[in-house]
Amino acid sequence: MHDDPDAPRPAARSERGRYAEFVDELFRLQLIDREKRDFLRAGLRLAEEPAPPLVPPASSHCRVSEAGLKRAADARLVESLGGGRHRLRCGPETVHWGYLSGAAEPVLRIAPGDTVTIDTVSHEGILADQGDPESFFARFGIAKEEVLRDLVGVYAKVQHSGIGPHVVSGPVAVAGAEPGDVLAVHVLDAVPRVPYGVNTMRMNRGGLPDEFTLNRSIVIPFDTARGVAKFSERIEVPLAPFFGIMATGPARSLGRVSSVPPGAFGGNIDLKDLTAGATLYLPVHVPEALFMVGDGHAAQGDGEVDLTAIETSLTGTFRFDLLKGRPLAWPRAETPTHWITLGLHENLDEAMKLAIRECIKFLSEEKGLARADAYALASIAVDFEVTQVVDGVKGIHAMIPKGIFRD
Repeated sequence: MHDDPDAPRPAARSERGRYAEFVDELFRLQLIDREKRDFLRAGLRLAEEPAPPLVPPASSHCRVSEAGLKRAADARLVESLGGGRHRLRCGPETVHWGYLSGAAEPVLRIAPGDTVTIDTVSHEGILADQGDPESFFARFGIAKEEVLRDLVGVYAKVQHSGIGPHVVSGPVAVAGAEPGDVLAVHVLDAVPRVPYGVNTMRMNRGGLPDEFTLNRSIVIPFDTARGVAKFSERIEVPLAPFFGIMATGPARSLGRVSSVPPGAFGGNIDLKDLTAGATLYLPVHVPEALFMVGDGHAAQGDGEVDLTAIETSLTGTFRFDLLKGRPLAWPRAETPTHWITLGLHENLDEAMKLAIRECIKFLSEEKGLARADAYALASIAVDFEVTQVVDGVKGIHAMIPKGIFRD
């Protein structure tokens, strides 16, 4: 039987072979030159080698510049007091203005367990619309001698290179800290450096931006002997100093971030409960943690509704412990009477949800409660309070009373 020449034939299929032989055949047929053949052969050899393991991106191996350490030491702004104690004074070489950065050069390096006393200065009195600090405070009857010399030096020599207002001291590098660890910052003391503070409201800011359309600053004197701020002749506010900003270095991929909104690195949390005796637990995102501090407050109400508290320059004393391999998504805090979880978000409702979830997570992981039981206990015994509403990213904090637990 003869094949029908007009019948459809099955499509021809190429024989499967080695690609290297195909490259050689192309060369033999002069379809590629020798250089192209050798290039393709080299690629084939690489393809046959086992692929290197994928390494997730991280900043663990980033080097930290030593230049800031040298500048601070040369300026005699750092001092070792022995026994794991250090002093970090405030000056142009030990602060930066308006931002937080995971690439900032540390000005002091310590070991876990060490204690550091840090001087800070407030931004109030040196902002662009306030003029120089001596002139600003003179308008409120503050003598030149009562204006901090390091504040004058910061105004004269430090570039305001971030979009936030705050002057931030540090960073302090903690040896051995790595991403995935937690830096426990124990606040041992917080003391005003001057007997006055400033409250400022600004146009289109604060909790009622449409109702208070003015810029206004007032200086509030302190009676430090009695521990009060004299708001007026008949109103006295108890002094309760704390730092609005305590932070670890943000992830380097974020670059410089404004000092205003808080985040996973801490920052401008403005949690008034972080007075002496409190501990703030901060996630570590960059090598050596890079602790920064500033935005001293003499007193503040929850909400900080007109934009600022009583802003003042503080000296703080901190002990730093390192919790290895204990990753946190968000900062937590502890006082002698409460554990505190935080919710931070531009939307206050979302901040509340985050604070609830973090509270449930704490009760589940640290106290062994089932999630449903933790949710119930959060409703029964935990106070959810507004931290602040003026920093772009708003805050809710959950106050978990220690006294309800028998263990």
